[in-house]
Amino acid sequence: MTTPDFATYIASLPRVLAGAAALFRDAEGRVLLVEPNYRDGWALPGGTIESDDGETPRQGARRETAEEIGLDRELGRLLAVDWVHGTARPPLVAYLYDGGVLSPEDIKAIRLQEEELLSWRFVAPADLLDHLPGATGRRVVAALDALENGSETVELENGHRVG
Repeated sequence: MTTPDFATYIASLPRVLAGAAALFRDAEGRVLLVEPNYRDGWALPGGTIESDDGETPRQGARRETAEEIGLDRELGRLLAVDWVHGTARPPLVAYLYDGGVLSPEDIKAIRLQEEELLSWRFVAPADLLDHLPGATGRRVVAALDALENGSETVELENGHRVG
């Protein structure tokens, strides 16, 4: 296959978006959420994986966390992978990593990326679905379950367990 034919073939393949986030908790088990200024609602620290630049999901989660909340730290294990169907966008593969429990010093060091975020807060697990509706909320709840029971990475579709 010649280079132009291969490039045409690659350009014809389906597109999938990829995002990665970190699940940070405080000593009380509450989850750190951020409030973006570019859409309604709350989110986890994270964002788009710069895959065109060779970035991996783990690298993307770490970079986004450092950019958004000023904490550059090694992330723990992969807790969940979620295939989220899109209506006005291509499907999204969302990777969720364990960010660990933040110390009081870590919490004091949080610095928001003002270009994208309005605020941050810790939310009790019982209140997560009020702040993170739909697939995102279900993904975080599934990841917390995986942490609590020590299970392997959870495979999800639209936030629902599969397999």
